[in-house]
Amino acid sequence: METRILKEGGSGEYEEKKSRFIATLRPVTSEEEAAAFIAEIKKKYWDARHNCSAYIIGKRGEITRCSDDGEPSGTAGRPMLEVLTGSGVTNAAVVVTRYFGGTLLGTGGLVRAYTQAVKAGLENSVIGMVTEGVELEVIADYNDAEKVKYLLSQKNIEPVKTEYSADVTLILQVPSDDADSIEKEITETTAGRCLITKGDPCEIVTLPSQ
Repeated sequence: METRILKEGGSGEYEEKKSRFIATLRPVTSEEEAAAFIAEIKKKYWDARHNCSAYIIGKRGEITRCSDDGEPSGTAGRPMLEVLTGSGVTNAAVVVTRYFGGTLLGTGGLVRAYTQAVKAGLENSVIGMVTEGVELEVIADYNDAEKVKYLLSQKNIEPVKTEYSADVTLILQVPSDDADSIEKEITETTAGRCLITKGDPCEIVTLPSQ
């Protein structure tokens, strides 16, 4: 199973009739982190008219919250949350800060402005993919270790740790669905001379450029 997470937060701006909407996003893994982040942004932009917020947390986005922070009900927090859920991203919090420009925008204008601000912030953020994985420990002699590393390079798998002593120990993190086939290929490549041990479950995070 793969999950899209906010790996690195970003910010973006949208302007509507001289009202400025500044979106700030940050990765969060708990409601406490989200609350601390929202409080931090409210302190930073203490002179703004509104600091509306939304967040989504959990592998399946089980936890969601949003706040209109004084804007008409349903015109800010809910549209902001819908952008997050629509993007498929989780473990993300966003605050949109509004500096009032002197002209009322109406319900439609507010929904559009808060929506566009979050979209702009997401465009400047880094989204990562999390895959459920498992650790493999591979112990081989120096010659076979080079063969294993070449095989792994063909699969774009980089050992997370390499230890050199009498033998070479490689610690790998591989997708759970691929673990058995990778183990089989390593065994075939080394003619069964290496020792492979399955370890703990892990989460593998990859970025779009990888």
